[in-house]
Amino acid sequence: MTIERKDYSEVRTMMKPGDVIAFGGKGHFSELIKFATRSDVSHVGVILQTRVVDDTTGRFFNQIIESTSLNDYSGVVISRLSDRLNTYDGEMWWLPLNESLRSKKFDSERFYNFLFNQARERKGYDVPQALQSAVDVLDDLPFGLHGPGYNREDFSRFFCSELVAAGLEKAGTVGPVNASEVTPIDLCRWNIYAGTYYQLKGQAEKQISRYNALDPAAWNV
Repeated sequence: MTIERKDYSEVRTMMKPGDVIAFGGKGHFSELIKFATRSDVSHVGVILQTRVVDDTTGRFFNQIIESTSLNDYSGVVISRLSDRLNTYDGEMWWLPLNESLRSKKFDSERFYNFLFNQARERKGYDVPQALQSAVDVLDDLPFGLHGPGYNREDFSRFFCSELVAAGLEKAGTVGPVNASEVTPIDLCRWNIYAGTYYQLKGQAEKQISRYNALDPAAWNV
């Protein structure tokens, strides 16, 4: 697996719906997530695209849907990816979906319908589940029991990686998973991406450890 550094202008037209954008923030909550998960990734979102209405040239906007705190709101929001790049303080990486997997197992209608519904319903950000998902100690106990840090799947509110994992599951890109147990670095480690990912912003030495290495089926618990 390799990483390349690119300007957004170089890769903008290569991005597609379902591609993941990973973030490494510098705020207190971001640092807590990175510390708990022992990684440089604190947050994730997923790419949407909107075509310009009545435009015959095929112009489009790359948008990102995420559950985060943005513009005085904390929850599921859709924004221009270029705006997020311009204002974000930290690292940003683009993780393209594997093209073979996309062509065989990506239902764009179900993907869009699920995610747009969460934004339309203004689902709030789920801080408790975000923190519990990052603490895996004692998640799995004998006899099928779970410890205090285990999240049962609950979509009444969303934290960032829960939203993206659920969207990819609805699209059929991954099989059944407990999206409420997926951390940002977990999502980046799922083996659903292209062999190369791209750093769009931030410190060059920051990387995604074990990128594209783990089977999402491990989160079907």
